[in-house]
Amino acid sequence: MATEYGQGYGWDGGPGFRGEGAEERRHLLPAALRAPIEARSWREFGYLMLSLPISIIMFTFAVTMVSLGAGLLVTFLGVPVLAAGLAGCRGLGALERTRARGLLGLDVAAPEPLRMSKRGAMAWVGAMLKSGASWRHLLYAVLHFPWAVFAFSVAISFWTYGWAMLTYPLWFWLFPVYGGQDGLQLYGDQGHSIYLDNPFEITVTALVGLLLTMATPWIVRALTQVDRLLVHGLLGPSKLATRVVELESDRGVVIDTAAADLRRIERDLHDGAQARLVALAMDLGLAKEKLTEDPEAAARMVGEAHGEVKTALQELRDLARGIHPAVLTDRGLDAALSSVASRCTVPVQVDVDLPARPAPAIEGIAYFTVSELLQNISKHSGATRASVDVWRIENRLMIQVVDNGVGGADVAAGSGLAGLAERLDAVDGILVVDSPVAGPTRITAELPWRG
Repeated sequence: MATEYGQGYGWDGGPGFRGEGAEERRHLLPAALRAPIEARSWREFGYLMLSLPISIIMFTFAVTMVSLGAGLLVTFLGVPVLAAGLAGCRGLGALERTRARGLLGLDVAAPEPLRMSKRGAMAWVGAMLKSGASWRHLLYAVLHFPWAVFAFSVAISFWTYGWAMLTYPLWFWLFPVYGGQDGLQLYGDQGHSIYLDNPFEITVTALVGLLLTMATPWIVRALTQVDRLLVHGLLGPSKLATRVVELESDRGVVIDTAAADLRRIERDLHDGAQARLVALAMDLGLAKEKLTEDPEAAARMVGEAHGEVKTALQELRDLARGIHPAVLTDRGLDAALSSVASRCTVPVQVDVDLPARPAPAIEGIAYFTVSELLQNISKHSGATRASVDVWRIENRLMIQVVDNGVGGADVAAGSGLAGLAERLDAVDGILVVDSPVAGPTRITAELPWRG
C-alpha cells in the first residue's frame, strides 16, 4: 500500500497541498487588539453568563433529589427517587455538552450507556445507581454551581467596567446634564469629592478602560478553560470506556488490514505466479508433443519454459518477502532494512541502534513501515538521498525516515500515509509527518517496544 506522492503529497493543489485553503488567515490587527471584538470572545462570555442560571437549576435539582432520596431511604421509595435524580442529572449533562459544543467548540462524546442485564423498572434503577457516569453528572451539578457564581461575577465585572470606562468620553456628559454633578465620581465624602470631568482624567479613564477591555477576553478564556475541564472530565465517557472504544476501533482496523492483505496475496498469486505456471504447463505439453517431430523446436520451447520458471520463482520470492522476509526472522531489523534500502532507487543510509530485538509483531510492522516509506521515496519524492534511523527510547521503538525530495506530504490528505497511520495506531503507535513544500520530508514513527 505505497503512498503516491502525486496524490497523498498534493502536487496538484489538492487536499495535501498547502495552498489558499490551508493557508492561515492573516489579520491586520494583532490578537490582543482584535480579541475584544472576535466572535469567539463573545461566545465564551455568553457561555459564562448562561452558566449561572443553568447551574442554579442543576444545583437545586441535584441537592433536592439527593436529599429527598436519602430521606426516603428508610422506605423503599428513596431508591427510585435517587435513581430519578441521577437520570435528571444525566439529562442536564447532555444539555451542558450541547452548550459547550455550541459556544466553546468543545466536542465531548456522550458517556457510556446504562448496562442493563434485564428489562424492567427495577433493572433500570439498579443500572442507574451502578453507573459511574451518573454519579459524575451529579458531582458536576454540585461542583459547577460555586464555580459558575465566581466566573459569572469576574466576567461581568471586567466586561462591564472595561467597556464603560473605554466609552466614557462618549457619555460622561450625562452626569452634568441629568445627574447634577460634574462627571463620574471617583471618590467622595462629607468634605470633598473627586469627579472625572477634565480632558486629562477622561483620557486616562478611557485608556484604563482600553486595558481592561483588552485583558477581559483572555480572563474569560482562562475561566472557560476550567469549564472545559469540568465538562470533559465529568460529563464525558470514562477513560476505561474511551479505551474500550479505541481498542474496538483498532481491532476493526487490524481485521480490515488483514483482509486486504489476504486479497492482495490472492490477487498476486492468481495474476502472477499461477498464470505463469499455467502457461508453463501448456508450453511443456506442446514441447512434449514436438519432441519426436521437431526436437529443435521442442528444445526452444523448453528453454522458454525454463525462463518462465525463473520468473515465476522470482515472483514467489517477492511475494514471500512481502508476507514476511526470511532475513527479518533470521537476522532482525538491521539486516532486513539494509536489504530494503539496497533496492531503493536513491542512496539510503541505514542506522539501527537497538539493544535487543522487539516483539516479532512490532518488528514486522516496523519493517513494513520503512519499506512503504522507501517505496514512496523511490517512486515519487524526487530525492537524491535518504536516511533511515531506528532506535529505542525507554519502552518505545522510534523510526525516522528522511529524504531531501520535493516535500508536501500530508497525512490528512487521505492517502496511503493515512492508511499507514491507521496501521500504527492499531498497535498504539504514532506517525508524525514534517514535510514542508520544497522539502525536506521527515517522517517519524513511534511503536511500543513489547520485547
